[in-house]
Amino acid sequence: MSTKKNKNQDQELINVENALSASEVFIEKYKNQILYVVGSVVLVVLAILAFKAWYIAPREVEAEGKIAICQEYFAKDSFQLALKGDGTDEFLGFEKIAKEYGMTKTANLALAYAGVCNYRLSQYEEAIAYLKKVDFDSPNLTPATVGLMGDCYVQLGDYKSALKYYEKAVKEKNDLTAPLYLKKAAFIYEKEGDFSKAIECYTIIKDKYFKSMQASDIEKYIERAKALQQ
Repeated sequence: MSTKKNKNQDQELINVENALSASEVFIEKYKNQILYVVGSVVLVVLAILAFKAWYIAPREVEAEGKIAICQEYFAKDSFQLALKGDGTDEFLGFEKIAKEYGMTKTANLALAYAGVCNYRLSQYEEAIAYLKKVDFDSPNLTPATVGLMGDCYVQLGDYKSALKYYEKAVKEKNDLTAPLYLKKAAFIYEKEGDFSKAIECYTIIKDKYFKSMQASDIEKYIERAKALQQ
């Protein structure tokens, strides 16, 4: 039995040696091509790092300075000014910041602000156009930005699209915004005559978000939907 075990070990060593020899032959044969590929990858990585360090980073700092004044006007509900600026280089407005500082995080934030401004100005299609360009995975943005897409579609009477964005906002499981968009979704389901879905949304608010403001009178909405369902 010991002899058989030794033979198996010897065979395994032979197999390993053969594999190593084959690898050595392959590497030797395609050495130049391998070095070329590895060198190309290294150059690409270095180019990306240099681009971020020498181009994107300085523009990010510049964009942050530009957006600050827009945010001040936004906080004062001066949405038109915040959106368009005053025509000077110091006060570009969210629209131009989004356009001129592409690839920066600030440009993504400016797109979201531009969407909000257009919504508040009752320019719903324009708001959607900006919000569709937003990277919603950015940590700087909240589920409320996603939910705003739903609000825009409600204003345009496109309830199917509104529900899609409300449901996406709810999936973020934010204790503040999830019950808000659950309730908005429930209102649409009621409007569309789907009372069972409306009751489902209301019940989630009751059971899971019972501390929220929306839960304070949720029983009333559940009973109303049940009555309409009959």
